[in-house]
Amino acid sequence: MTFKERHKRGLEYRAPKGADAPMSKRILTGRPLRLLYSLYAQGRPSTVYTIKIRQKELAERLGITRQALNIHLRELRNRGCIRTGRGFIDITEEGLGLLGGSANVTFVFIRVSPSRREEAYQKMANLPVRRIYRVAGDMDALLILDRERLHEVLQKLTSMDEIQDTKTYITDQTIK
Repeated sequence: MTFKERHKRGLEYRAPKGADAPMSKRILTGRPLRLLYSLYAQGRPSTVYTIKIRQKELAERLGITRQALNIHLRELRNRGCIRTGRGFIDITEEGLGLLGGSANVTFVFIRVSPSRREEAYQKMANLPVRRIYRVAGDMDALLILDRERLHEVLQKLTSMDEIQDTKTYITDQTIK
């Protein structure tokens, strides 16, 4: 996500014009930082799928008027299936459930051959996963992926010579 996109969504604080800081960005402090912490503490993790598209363009793709699209979007929003904003639509966990998708994720911990870590990380970057983390401990990497992609990802991992071991954990319920 670019700075401009983060700023639009309120995720980036930009110093006011004329501020005597050499950089255009400042560290978030004071009330905005307290507000962010408060929102974080009151929130809960969720899974969303985002499409960045204007409603006019989406209506054209679907072959309907923008007004007709708005009626359908309002119904989906009222049911909690989507969230909309300027230039984006998020499919929420509730929407995923209606589609038969899973909001729960799968974790795959990976042990990599110490002498071939960089090669392995480069290959892992091309896997169809949500996130990849390097971790400390008895494993070297953590993949977070959709359950529906598990078989495909494990097949690709087994073909990688750099991988020594994997441990897979499938979630079955979101608690918080």
